[in-house]
Amino acid sequence: MAASCFVLLALCLLLPVLLLGGWKRWRRGRASQHVVAVVLGDVGRSPRMQYHVLSLAKHGFSVTLLGFCNSKPHDELLQNNRIQIVELTELQCLAVGPRVLQYGLKVVFQAVYLLWKLMWREPGTYIFLQNPPGLPGIAVCWFVGCLCGSKLVIDWHNYGYSIMGLVHGPNHPLVLLAKWYERFFGRLSHLNLCVTNAMREDLAENWHIRAVTVYDKPASFFKETPLDVQHRLFMKLGGSHSPFRARSEPEDPAMERSAFTEWDAGSGLVTRLRRRPALLVSSTSWTEFEQLTLDGHNLPSLVCVITGKGPLREYYSCLIRQKRFQNIQVCTPWLEAEDYPLLLGSADLGVCLHTSSSGLDLPMKVVDMFGCCLPVCAVNFKCLHELVKHDENGLIFENSEELAAQLQMLFSNFPDPAGKLNQFRKNLQESEQLRWDESWVQTVLPLVTDI
Repeated sequence: MAASCFVLLALCLLLPVLLLGGWKRWRRGRASQHVVAVVLGDVGRSPRMQYHVLSLAKHGFSVTLLGFCNSKPHDELLQNNRIQIVELTELQCLAVGPRVLQYGLKVVFQAVYLLWKLMWREPGTYIFLQNPPGLPGIAVCWFVGCLCGSKLVIDWHNYGYSIMGLVHGPNHPLVLLAKWYERFFGRLSHLNLCVTNAMREDLAENWHIRAVTVYDKPASFFKETPLDVQHRLFMKLGGSHSPFRARSEPEDPAMERSAFTEWDAGSGLVTRLRRRPALLVSSTSWTEFEQLTLDGHNLPSLVCVITGKGPLREYYSCLIRQKRFQNIQVCTPWLEAEDYPLLLGSADLGVCLHTSSSGLDLPMKVVDMFGCCLPVCAVNFKCLHELVKHDENGLIFENSEELAAQLQMLFSNFPDPAGKLNQFRKNLQESEQLRWDESWVQTVLPLVTDI
């Protein structure tokens, strides 16, 4: 119970401040069309919460969004005058004392700091909270809601305890404590949203929490990228990443060439190169595919773009540099928020290795890829079938050998307009995919107007 004691201690530490300041502000009334959204993580890397905030603002709410600002959010969020972003300060782990003490001090700091930030903001009718991370956010937001009359809405992306279990093991005392905390305080919310039907059923069966499934859907800016915009993106990325640069310079000085496209300055037309490489967006290396190419199979060269930013990025970049690929080029750019959808809309295939710590959430990256009509190969896990339909909008694989066989099949005679890859893309183009805001209006808006 140590973590819960830390949270309760933190709440008590600020009680005098609450009584002197926040209580008076609450008594003056609160805006019926104001929402507070909380992300105890990087706002720029929390697309689902960004979408919630944008939809709330679009439908008449003013929103205060609290979170860490380590990377840039979407421009739509920054330019909307109904949205105020309040930057939170993240306490790094202390390097002194036992790890449990370090973790406890971090929880106390975050609880006191978040409580202070919330109580000196305009109170909202609702507090939207992303989980995970939920410690100490769920308890603090519930407490603030009790004082200010705000209704707590938890959006369950996954379980925090299951993520901790990947590091410490499922039976570690901290993991068991985190599981109890999520279950206990999660029941105190007024409304629960979740990302899959599998998670909804698990919440109901094991935690007695009733939730509404709100599937991730692509935002409107995830779409196929026009060819002229693709060319500008490739030229921009070619300035710092050699795989995007032309293999040879055009003979005509009026022509501008990237590895994939060519622009005629005279006519203004952009065309794809006839023998261009295939462009993959992924998070892995391609040893098996390289061997197939060397064995004489009719396969294109590959440019594999590994996106994202994490603590192991440099480690894997070093491993990739040690490979001696002849037909595969790998680059790991950190893309601006506006360039990422353009890259997806320009690619030929996406590969997803997301497996889920709980087996109950779905990869947002695949949702974005489908929004761009980009076919996907995805590694299998428990509820992936709720998103990826095997042999319809992509392929599901179990291991690297299966993936290599799928790549061989998809890229044989590339770019073949009659091939399986183009058939998957056509299926995505013809499917009536709901966009985020359309889905949100159907599922969430009635809930926040009826609570």
